Amino acid sequence: MAKLIVDGPDLVVSLSPLEKLGARHGDVRVPLRTVLSVQAEPHPWEAVRGVRLAGTGIPGVAVLGTRYFKGGRDFVARRPAIRVELSDEAPYEQMLLSVRDPESTLAEIRDVTSV
Repeated sequence: MAKLIVDGPDLVVSLSPLEKLGARHGDVRVPLRTVLSVQAEPHPWEAVRGVRLAGTGIPGVAVLGTRYFKGGRDFVARRPAIRVELSDEAPYEQMLLSVRDPESTLAEIRDVTSV
């Protein structure tokens, strides 16, 4: 499971070594100022958009890595549980992440970003 960590002015998606291998990507770091919203994702598989060019995908089971679509790119870690929407300044449009405790993770991010 990914861990979302507030590290100074950044929001960091910390991946386990296996997730890094499957995603073909290291930890993701975005400025907190680029976070537009955070919310629970009730329909995780419907939220995954685009095509996988790097990473791993098993339909209905797990998605890891960067997804590309006409409007940009998203980062997905495992089975999505929360959605973090980002501004144009960030490298991704949104991040869909599976975290151990979605409610406390959402509360922590909302506390520091006021979204």
